[in-house]
Amino acid sequence: MARFTRTDVIVRMRETGIIPIFYHKDIETCRNVIKASFAGGLKVFEFTNRGDFAHEVFSELNKWAEKEVPELIMGVGSVVDAGTTSLYIQLGANFIVSPLLNADMARVCNRRKILWTPGCGSVSEISYAEELGADIIKIFPGSSVGGPDFIKSVKGPCPWTSLMPTGGVEPTIENLKSWYDAGAVCVGMGSNLITKDIIAKKDWDGLSEKIAATLKIAQTLRKK
Repeated sequence: MARFTRTDVIVRMRETGIIPIFYHKDIETCRNVIKASFAGGLKVFEFTNRGDFAHEVFSELNKWAEKEVPELIMGVGSVVDAGTTSLYIQLGANFIVSPLLNADMARVCNRRKILWTPGCGSVSEISYAEELGADIIKIFPGSSVGGPDFIKSVKGPCPWTSLMPTGGVEPTIENLKSWYDAGAVCVGMGSNLITKDIIAKKDWDGLSEKIAATLKIAQTLRKK
């Protein structure tokens, strides 16, 4: 069962402005990445459902996080069907993110009052997702569907829409500024933030410093 309400998750995502996205089959590596992210100031974490037995890894991580970093909101991304959605909700996921729009997933999440963030690439998909109850819409793949210009164009006629681009977001002033200025409520970052080089070197302190610096950039830009 989720430890945080849908409203808690929405508020935290809006406050943070950055959602780290990560998967690794090794639980200890995941623990270190999560601890580094939390130490760097990020209180929301998206574990991606991408490898064999990923749900088992998440189950252990979520139980560990509840004890070691109880303020952290753990959710799951790369979920594409209702069955997998139910599985992760049963394992305690506090939010579900998808690269696509699947109405059956919406029904499962809404029934349990879990935040559902579907991936959309058109205004029609965004509108339908909102009809299905989505509070925050994932724009995916962010850079491929039009980048910041797409978000700005959507926000014009639909200023109430909350968009989270993922794909093509980089931890730089220039890139983050373009997304936030366009109207993104938060951004999702995976390998551009948690790089393969950092993982290979197990440079957890370096990762924490990088995340803290990126978060500082985001907070500064969003205050303007």
